[in-house]
Amino acid sequence: MSSDPTQVPVADGLFTVTDDGPRLLGSRCDACGTVAFPLAGGCAKCTGAAMTTVELPSTGTLWSWTVQGFLPKNPPYAGKETPLTFVPYGVGYVQLEGACIIESRLTENRPEHLHIGMPVELVLVPFTTDDEGREVLTYAFAPTSPRHPTSPTHPTSPSNPSSPASGAGKE
Repeated sequence: MSSDPTQVPVADGLFTVTDDGPRLLGSRCDACGTVAFPLAGGCAKCTGAAMTTVELPSTGTLWSWTVQGFLPKNPPYAGKETPLTFVPYGVGYVQLEGACIIESRLTENRPEHLHIGMPVELVLVPFTTDDEGREVLTYAFAPTSPRHPTSPTHPTSPSNPSSPASGAGKE
């Protein structure tokens, strides 16, 4: 993680910071090569027990998405927002090329700026402040290309009232 003592990760072993930026940490099965995130002690595909920690790609493509429009229950959610301060956030599945598909927060929460297949990159974002006053960081994915134009045939289009409100359908 960062050498900044005022920042801590949301969970140990979730990500690291390299000279090339943040990287998520996953596991690769020594027997079948399946990659998992987060770190796993065994393989869900072949039940192999030998796993190697790997840095996952920092870029990928948005596979599916939605917008979290209400404050999650606490616990298990650990944020300190209230219903009055909560800001909706994007959530998506991101395909990390050659690795796996992972679930992640997105830095974008406007449906008209999200589309399936868009390129995204890993970033670290503030999540909350711990009891010691340190900033707790989590990971998210940010779009790396201009927004997708909304059109009447796009599943998130406001002019398509039968479309899913979340935009989480396949294109």
